Amino acid sequence: MVLRRLAVAGVSLAATIGAAALAVAPTAAATSRTHLPAYAISTGQAANSAPGAPANGPAAGSRPAADAPDIDVAKVQAHLTELNNIATRNGGTRKSSGQGYRDSVAYAKNKLQAAGYTVTEQPCTSGCSSGAGPNLIAEWPQGDATKVYMFGSHLDSVGAGPGINDNGSGSAALLETALTLAEQHPAMAARVRFGWWTDEEQGLNGSDFYVRSLSSAERSKIKAYYNFDMIASTNGGYFINHVNSTAAQPMRAYWESLNLQPEENTEGAGRSDDYSFEQAGIPTSGYAMGAGARKTSAQAAKWGGTANRAYDPCYHQSCDTTGNINTTGLNRSVDGIAYTLWNLAVTNSTPANDFSLATSPTAGSVDPGTSATSTVSTATTSGSAQPVKLTATGAPAGVSVSFNPASVTSGNSSTMTVATTASTAPGTYSLTITGTGSVTHTTTYTLTVKGTGGCTGQQLLTNGGFESGTTPWTGDTGAIGAHTGQSAHSGSRFAWLGGYGSSATDSLSQSVTVPAGCGKATLTYWLHIDTDETERVGYDTFKVKVGSTTLTALSNTDASSGYTQRTLDLSPYIGQRVTLTFTATEDASLQTSFVVDDATLQTG
Repeated sequence: MVLRRLAVAGVSLAATIGAAALAVAPTAAATSRTHLPAYAISTGQAANSAPGAPANGPAAGSRPAADAPDIDVAKVQAHLTELNNIATRNGGTRKSSGQGYRDSVAYAKNKLQAAGYTVTEQPCTSGCSSGAGPNLIAEWPQGDATKVYMFGSHLDSVGAGPGINDNGSGSAALLETALTLAEQHPAMAARVRFGWWTDEEQGLNGSDFYVRSLSSAERSKIKAYYNFDMIASTNGGYFINHVNSTAAQPMRAYWESLNLQPEENTEGAGRSDDYSFEQAGIPTSGYAMGAGARKTSAQAAKWGGTANRAYDPCYHQSCDTTGNINTTGLNRSVDGIAYTLWNLAVTNSTPANDFSLATSPTAGSVDPGTSATSTVSTATTSGSAQPVKLTATGAPAGVSVSFNPASVTSGNSSTMTVATTASTAPGTYSLTITGTGSVTHTTTYTLTVKGTGGCTGQQLLTNGGFESGTTPWTGDTGAIGAHTGQSAHSGSRFAWLGGYGSSATDSLSQSVTVPAGCGKATLTYWLHIDTDETERVGYDTFKVKVGSTTLTALSNTDASSGYTQRTLDLSPYIGQRVTLTFTATEDASLQTSFVVDDATLQTG
């Protein structure tokens, strides 16, 4: 059950609603100020207790539109198993302020990034519980960017259990839907954005922060938001938020095609993350199968299951594990999600024209003044063959890259020539090879220039002052911004690592090539440390690493007012491609903030 800070006549009210209070569905008046947590799913449900399809209805998993895929429910269950394992490794819970939640974020993030999504971790810097982990946002980078359909679920559990139905079910269903979209790669009419919310169980706080962080222009791009909270309840029903609304129509059409006769989600009205979007004027809908309220006799007659028994008997309890999942309901829900997404955002069932790009060999080593060659191959991976224009970036001074031919039809190859001059500085350089057609793909080629040569002094870090968004920094990039509570050394933006007051780790990384031939390479950065720790013991730490090597380690004992300029010698890494990482790690209590700005890596 969600613990929600509510504004009533200007007074902040903390309301905790116990599962017993859900024995009867609340009235509309009650739900307008009280928020139910996301709904959970359960697997391995016995056939005689799962809500059954009517005898004359289609089989579960059938779908009315050939365009929409049939999502493999076994893959959704595999995600649930991993979420359950994560909870087991972290004290039996995935609560928003614990490591179980952060591990859940990392699990989903890794899969989404590998599938090609633009993925962002958004720290909740206001309104969330102390130590709450970040929201996870993933956008499929195709389609009309002015028209966005958003699909969301909360990823946190209550402290009492692993939260596999509440709300692993919604989270896992969205994850597998997102991965299927990337795998099928259809032509897109609109953008699709997925959100996994933090701190829902404490009051819809993560989604509320996300919506508040959007500009009015960005809010207007979101044409509808769909929420999925507890979509595998073992004694559940088939409920749709705002079932008669325009936004709900594709969701309703799919379930009605299965003769499920869905009803309005009165129990969950205003009690999950869709409420945050609804309050901002964004149309909302979503599936749910019920929480602690009890199934009526009429619902049991229509859907199967047991009358006068909670939709989810393990609601907010330790028994909300993978054994608490209604596989039939989960399957119908995830297929309905895919049907809705495809109907709203996919243009048609014809695969989009797409191609792959690769170099062979992927690296070459030459003396200054000579050249290397590599074959750039393309292949049509879906749709029809298309023209692909080849370009290269990242070449240092004295290096030129040419292609013969400069444009190919996908399925054909080109010869790339990388030529150096006698004055090219020795070192190892990463070149980015780009193929541009109806879509764009990149691959890399590593060039090593041998010898000693001279050195041209230069500053190697990009966006070291964090004023130009987050690129090319990787890691917890949500730490970058103009955050309230800290200030920049210069400009308006900075990187705020730590500051949670609970067990947490934030890292930012950037990879650079330190050219050979230089006598010195110096890293300089400005760091402000403030802390609530009172003992002269290093509880919270800040480390600067090159690769796996720690160059320096500071702690809360180094706190002081204002910024301090710090310098490190990176000369041992001249001639190498290295990854520079700033990492802040906090213990379980008392915050320490490590604020970084104006980082440079100067050669000379």
